[in-house]
Amino acid sequence: MTANSPADKSATKTDVLLIGGGIMSATLGAFLKQLQPDWDISLYERLDRAGLESSDPWNNAGTGHAALCELNYSPAAADGSVDPAKAVGINEQFQVSRQFWSHMVSAGHISNNFINPLPHMSFVWGDAHSEYLRRRYESLSAQPLFKTMEFSEDPAKLAEWAPLIMEGRDPSQRVAASRVVGGTDVDFGALTRELTAYLGANGVNMHFRHEVGGVTRSSTGGWDVKVKDLATGTASTVSARFVFIGGGGGALHLLQASGIPEGKGFGGFPVSGQFLRSTDESIISRHNAKVYGQASVGAPPMSVPHLDTRFVNGQRSLLFGPYGGFSPKFLKTGSYLDLPLSVRPSNLVPMLGVAKDNMSLVKYLVTEVLKTREGKTAALQEFMPTAKTEGWDLITAGQRVQVIKKDPKKGGVLQFGTELITAADGSIGALLGASPGASTATPIMINLLKRAFPRQFDGWEPKIKEMIPGYGVKLNENEQLAAEIEADTNKVLGLS
Repeated sequence: MTANSPADKSATKTDVLLIGGGIMSATLGAFLKQLQPDWDISLYERLDRAGLESSDPWNNAGTGHAALCELNYSPAAADGSVDPAKAVGINEQFQVSRQFWSHMVSAGHISNNFINPLPHMSFVWGDAHSEYLRRRYESLSAQPLFKTMEFSEDPAKLAEWAPLIMEGRDPSQRVAASRVVGGTDVDFGALTRELTAYLGANGVNMHFRHEVGGVTRSSTGGWDVKVKDLATGTASTVSARFVFIGGGGGALHLLQASGIPEGKGFGGFPVSGQFLRSTDESIISRHNAKVYGQASVGAPPMSVPHLDTRFVNGQRSLLFGPYGGFSPKFLKTGSYLDLPLSVRPSNLVPMLGVAKDNMSLVKYLVTEVLKTREGKTAALQEFMPTAKTEGWDLITAGQRVQVIKKDPKKGGVLQFGTELITAADGSIGALLGASPGASTATPIMINLLKRAFPRQFDGWEPKIKEMIPGYGVKLNENEQLAAEIEADTNKVLGLS
């Protein structure tokens, strides 16, 4: 590449610069490589390979969010009713992701080794929770995308669905569960590495062990990105027409460094977590489902407890958690100064407002941090009564940085979803937040394409429709098309 200016001989140029080697950058790169193959694309990741932070399955709290079993996506209203709209919306987004993955597999760009069929279950106990789950089932099962959902309060039936949750349980305890057999488990670390391997094999400039230290406006209207090669210590500047900040928790600092008005006022609240991972193959082999329960009062949605079968690099595993924790780091491999260095005059009021209004969250995190190993085992035993401390390893999960944003009434609000931020001229975009995150990477990146490249997008839409047959269609309102797409994607992804 040519030098950017005589003053900086190390500078290079690129059309698109992707910061972070996670599922978001990989998905955006995979789109652009097919939509605009003549563009020069460069990806920078500070770790040794792709998908090692939030996209890694050991760090990721969810591995296939489709709202089939996650109760926080369909809470009860004050009158006890359950609105299916949010759950349907998330499932629609997951269907878009599935279609894109199916396209990538059928085109020979990636393999289907990252996804496995797995039932999704919700499990609760007690009268109030059981009544809620019944109402949720009645609401969701009336929707075409959830029509295969089953519900039962029969202990014998639940023991068939997930024997470990019923063995040793008090027979007088009222329990209830819902199940969708056609759920999936997604190893987003494996998927990310499949996508980045495709990018690297098709002309994308892949730079691992390269840390981005700053993003500033260039005199030409693009962006100058400061990069350090961690292997050699060499610093350079890359000039880019478009920059995507997809560095997970690290995105906030770089968004702030860009100085765009649209990024003003945003803050981040980091939440860490731990899981118990079974080491007993006889236990692992007897559980085959994602079983989600109800979050504790004051707990963030990402801390919903679940007994979770996962396939990591093709190997079956069993996890329970997460247990909440706190660290000021914004990345698992980040700095303890991440949180204090993120405070700005523009986000101080929102952050103080969130601190004032979220004491229940603070109490929850303090309680979790102080919880002993025996206390963690007791929480597991609520799901699996026969569980013992032996046979389970405690592992540290990844960091989640929940979005703090301005609010005219409260000063600031804590948001548990994702926030896509783009400059007015579309030259830079950033993704903040976590859940449902990776599972909805495809629709999130399509939204980014619309906002960042409005002049090109109309010309790209026919190709996008080829990749995603249900693009622009609400599958929940088109049952026949939904069934056709499900059959096709299941066949290509090896799920049927």
